[in-house]
Amino acid sequence: MTTTGEAHTDHQTGLTREQVAERVARGEVNDVGERTSRSIGEIVRANVLTRFNAILGALFVLVMTTGSFVDGLFGIILVLNSAIGITQEYLAKRKLDRLALLHAPTTRVVRDGRTTEVPTREVVLDDLIDLRAGDEVPADGVLLTSEGLELGEANLTGESDPVQHPAGDEILSGTSVVAGSGRYHAKAVGRDAYVNRTAAEARRFTRTHSEIQASINTLLRYITWVIVVALPLQVWSQWTVVGDQGWQSVVLRSSAGVVGLVPEGLVLLTSVAFLLAAVQLTRDQVLVQQLPAVEGLARVDVVCLDKTGTLTVGEIAFEDVRPVAGAGVDEVRCALGALADDPNANGTLAAVGAALDPPGWHRTATVPFNSQRKWSAACFDDHETWVLGAPEVLLSDGDPLRAEVADLARRGRRVVLLARSAEQLAGPDLPADLTPAAVVTLTEQIRPDARETLAFFADEGVEIKIISGDNPETVAAVAREVGLDPGAPVDARGLSDDPEELREVLRRTMVFGRVTPEQKRAFVHALQADGHVVAMTGDGVNDALALKDADIGVAMGNGAQATKAVAELVLLDGRFAHLPKVLAEGRRVIGNVERVANLFVAKNAMSLVAILAAALASLPFPFLPRHLTLVSTLTIGTPALFLALGPNRQRYLPGFLARILRFAVPAGGIAGLAVIASYVLSGRGHGVPPEEFSARCEIARPGAALDLACVQPSTGATITLLVVFFWILVVLARPFRWWKVGLIGAMAVLAVLAFALPAANGFFGFHAPWTLVWQSLAAGLVGAVLIEALYRWAGRSRPPQTSGG
Repeated sequence: MTTTGEAHTDHQTGLTREQVAERVARGEVNDVGERTSRSIGEIVRANVLTRFNAILGALFVLVMTTGSFVDGLFGIILVLNSAIGITQEYLAKRKLDRLALLHAPTTRVVRDGRTTEVPTREVVLDDLIDLRAGDEVPADGVLLTSEGLELGEANLTGESDPVQHPAGDEILSGTSVVAGSGRYHAKAVGRDAYVNRTAAEARRFTRTHSEIQASINTLLRYITWVIVVALPLQVWSQWTVVGDQGWQSVVLRSSAGVVGLVPEGLVLLTSVAFLLAAVQLTRDQVLVQQLPAVEGLARVDVVCLDKTGTLTVGEIAFEDVRPVAGAGVDEVRCALGALADDPNANGTLAAVGAALDPPGWHRTATVPFNSQRKWSAACFDDHETWVLGAPEVLLSDGDPLRAEVADLARRGRRVVLLARSAEQLAGPDLPADLTPAAVVTLTEQIRPDARETLAFFADEGVEIKIISGDNPETVAAVAREVGLDPGAPVDARGLSDDPEELREVLRRTMVFGRVTPEQKRAFVHALQADGHVVAMTGDGVNDALALKDADIGVAMGNGAQATKAVAELVLLDGRFAHLPKVLAEGRRVIGNVERVANLFVAKNAMSLVAILAAALASLPFPFLPRHLTLVSTLTIGTPALFLALGPNRQRYLPGFLARILRFAVPAGGIAGLAVIASYVLSGRGHGVPPEEFSARCEIARPGAALDLACVQPSTGATITLLVVFFWILVVLARPFRWWKVGLIGAMAVLAVLAFALPAANGFFGFHAPWTLVWQSLAAGLVGAVLIEALYRWAGRSRPPQTSGG
């Protein structure tokens, strides 16, 4: 790509179809290769080339060299885990990519004399680009025309104030149109554009923090170090105990211990839970642009929202106009119609324009509306200068109209003031001789689902902050109409810039009016400094910076491109009522991942305790790999897959990793000690003291003649482990539902069949006379009682269970 080129384009007609095709062929397009999801190759690598897959793969190869192929079952599980992860992510990728493509940012370009919208990535060098309020500047260039064009350049310069750009100014990609309109030729696109060449990081928003992912990564680091320390200990102890039976016995017993230390399905189930939650939300018209945002909203305890488009439908309607100071009704209505006759009309002027016809006045100058000025203006030949904006800004402090405006605002009306001046506009400053001409009222329709949505957040302990650019009394009236008790609203123009004072005001106030974009951003920072997790909703370009800095930014689907670009969630149909569903999905992910993580970590802790105890007591490791594969499949892997995807509405509490370690590590320790006790008791029950186990054990192959002195202790240990882990599963599956009972019951039946069926007995190398069964069950039940006591103790720090679990 190049940053210069022959335009061969007219300032009115733009490029021709042939010229566009030539530039596409030369690669002079605005696509920098960024993707909304991982490529298929990256998906495969992420699910296959992991440290734990490498460990299990190496162990699988070693086990295969022993000739005991049945002990390589964990290799099949390894392949299935990776295959499931690849398949699930690929299917989710297809759905999310299609939706992201459907709602990808677009740019207006003039081609063959017609203005059309194309995906921003399809803009080519020398395209004639048409900019309007709310657009992002897609490429660098020099303005050909400017109608009061103002750009927000905070992403590049850090300055929050919009910058005016007349014709002839150079404008840069990565900025956004705050007000006005303009046209320019794209002179640098794609990787040559300024934002991609020198300031990509400034434009890229911060990745959403995920407590789950951070905790799982920390956990995996712990486990990796445990394996590094435990592996040589396991090999040494088993070589010492069963080395005289050959290297095959050492490999099998050592591999069994290490396999138990690997949480082979934990990362898979965490990823699948996030992906399927995101896909589920697409059905409710919610586009998840960052997967951790699903979890993030469940951690939110303050939601900042605007009145317009959130509590109301966002479509205002012109209601009435009352002339003041001797102005004539016809003249006032003509002035309003003339102001509304603007291709870049904001929502207020658009509502006026829908009710009043333009009078045909000739406009000579314009100051477009922006959220900082809170007014717009235009000059007309022979018809003076007219200004429309917030009464608080346009009226003097002692003007008696303020009382009327306040009364209308308290009744829920949206009020703007029409004023006139004999002066010509000279830049973005109000004329000095401004005279009120009319009070204009508009109405907004309350969203029918707003009351229910806000009641949901109140019940869940989530605070609401209504932050609006409208009159605070108007905002408070709407808040009361949707069932809130707003208290005394605050006019943000009188707020201090001091962060401590702002934090104090935010603690006691729900409704804020006349808030500027910079104040919205400051509100987010103040709430975060007070320890809150903040979600910010918005649709206008003035909301973009606040959404970017919030923990979770939520943009409306009909909002500005700049706003959607920085949001983690996009409500495609603009309905705020979808947020409870997102919160519910986040809670489901957090609660379910916590459940399954407890299962996996308990198994890891059990294996570590068994490795240490076997080494200290000079015992063979109690299991062969096939035994742990059976236990893991029936009590961890298969149940975890269902539990990770089932419903769960428990409330979020911080301390995800601490709660897991508080329960899972002691639970695994209990299981490990119960297993060792059962192993020793089983051997003694057969008349063989522990020190003679190693002399009697052979590799248990299906159909081989087995020394029961070796087989019975492993059989007893497996029974005990199954009992303990089934109880761990039982306590983690609470509260019970029919599908959970059915799931656990089905797994228990399969466990019984593994011992009862002759074919299964031979496959797993079990021998379970009744005396051994009762003895092992007793050891397991003691472990189960201890697990129950531990669960009740650890439960003091768990989120409260609800009926949805």
